[in-house]
Amino acid sequence: MAAATFLWRTLRREWQGVIADPVRQLTRRGPSGLLLACVAAFGVIFFHDLAQRQAGAVAVRILGGVYGSLPLWLELLRTPVSLYVPALDLPVWAGITQLFLAFALAELALGRLRTLFIAYATTLAGTLTVRVMIAMGPGWWRLGLPPQTGQVLDTGPSAAVVGLFTYISVIRRAPIVFALTGGSMVWESIADPNLAGREHLIAVATAMILGLCHGRGRWWPALRARGASWRHPIGPAPRPAAALCGRPAVPTAPRAGAPRGAPAPAGQALGTPRAAASVPAPAPAAEAGGAALRPGGGASATSPAVRVDPRRDRDGRGDRDTG
Repeated sequence: MAAATFLWRTLRREWQGVIADPVRQLTRRGPSGLLLACVAAFGVIFFHDLAQRQAGAVAVRILGGVYGSLPLWLELLRTPVSLYVPALDLPVWAGITQLFLAFALAELALGRLRTLFIAYATTLAGTLTVRVMIAMGPGWWRLGLPPQTGQVLDTGPSAAVVGLFTYISVIRRAPIVFALTGGSMVWESIADPNLAGREHLIAVATAMILGLCHGRGRWWPALRARGASWRHPIGPAPRPAAALCGRPAVPTAPRAGAPRGAPAPAGQALGTPRAAASVPAPAPAAEAGGAALRPGGGASATSPAVRVDPRRDRDGRGDRDTG
């Protein structure tokens, strides 16, 4: 009962992720969501029909024929075209059906750019790994290949189809889809080992690695920011000295005559009266030609000063010396 419940939940989750979601995308986007699938299918049909003629077969071999013995730059140049060149030993119409379904699901679920990247990456990984196996030679724990393998034609979209199905099954957590597509290719490669089987295994491994790395790029900015905060910690804002001593900080008063909003000088608290302006001391009276006494007891600035002799008689009368 538990196994049946698990199987039902798995089928339902895979149906929602692999079938229902792409169908909703197709309903929203319309026929433009099948552009890559249509181009890939028509490309395979075109090259297959062209290869039925003698001159066309030569053109197909020159444009998209990939061999392990070719120079690396020429092999890289022909690899994109080789995706549309069907293998001669496989039924073309069955391959077209798988190709259309794989590219349609991938374009609706992943987008065009990612679909093209996964298809090309898995195909290129298989092609380059075969070159490495040929360079290793036989005897490396059955990993190497004899030099005669470099003369075998290595074309067809099968590696791209297997890679797309595997990638979708990994990112959508669909083990049943993986067992029916990538898993079946793995079993076929083990049962009948050949050059195509090895490339299928490499394509499955590459797609699994890319699928496991899906979404990991979002973690890098967060980890980088966290590492920067560890290397350069940001401390709290500096506190005023009064707060450090346990006393509340007293706001300061602005200076007299200062513009509005200007801070008060350090050490002057708000509400503290300023010190009275110092009054200059009066100038000393002149010995001669000083100011005369005014009737009210003050000195006039224009009259000469009068000096009283301290040696006067007791009644206060005496001669005044005028200066």
